[in-house]
Amino acid sequence: MPVMVGTSGWQYSAWRGLLYPPRVPQRRWLETYAESFATVELNNAFYRLPSYDNFAAWRDRTPEGFVVAVKASRYLTHIKRLNDPDEPVQRLMDAAVGLGERLGPVLLQLPPNLTAAPERLAACLARFPRGTRVAVEPRHASWWNDEVRQVLTEHRAALCWADRLGHAETPLWRTADWGYLRLHEGAAQPWPRYERQTLRSWVDRLADTWPADADVYVYLNNDPGGAAVRDAAHFAALAHGRDLAVTRTPTPDDLEEATA
Repeated sequence: MPVMVGTSGWQYSAWRGLLYPPRVPQRRWLETYAESFATVELNNAFYRLPSYDNFAAWRDRTPEGFVVAVKASRYLTHIKRLNDPDEPVQRLMDAAVGLGERLGPVLLQLPPNLTAAPERLAACLARFPRGTRVAVEPRHASWWNDEVRQVLTEHRAALCWADRLGHAETPLWRTADWGYLRLHEGAAQPWPRYERQTLRSWVDRLADTWPADADVYVYLNNDPGGAAVRDAAHFAALAHGRDLAVTRTPTPDDLEEATA
């Protein structure tokens, strides 16, 4: 199983001295990040959709094989609430294709107060170009029903598995031949680190759900204090322990040396 492990974003000042050497300027952080990780989830696209040129610049600054998952603009998910998706999906994809072969999945994170609307979701998923991988992260319990599961399966969209404080926030449905996991906040100290056993449980779930040749994207979203970087390293080490193929990550020892 190719497990692609990364973080949700890379521009965090608290990571200086951990992932980014003190003398590396901020304008070079993406290149430095890409030396340690093979994938990143682009969170800031949710707040302000970058231009085609921005995406193309990120393509040019990252090595061959690097994968960028793109969180869809809040205009589509939170303002339009999946209604009238033609124009916002077209605008998103017209910009994101600037990534070229670096473009990975698109993440639709839905508002916590958006109740189940399977027909609306189906219409939205249908607007994405054929072959686009779309992960959907609903956050209201009404979405957990057979109709929603069928919509996701028919469109080969992955239900985004999500964790907060060591608890799964979604059913563990497999709705596509690839997977997507977001780890938002751990329950360990210092906050918001993850307990090792929680990370091991998620590794086991992935290994027990998808075959060895399935792509699974894993992003740590607990960025404060460098927790995401440290937990990504431990997650990858645990995945190696299950004989899973994992993309490059720092090792826990590398990070300890960086902060020694």
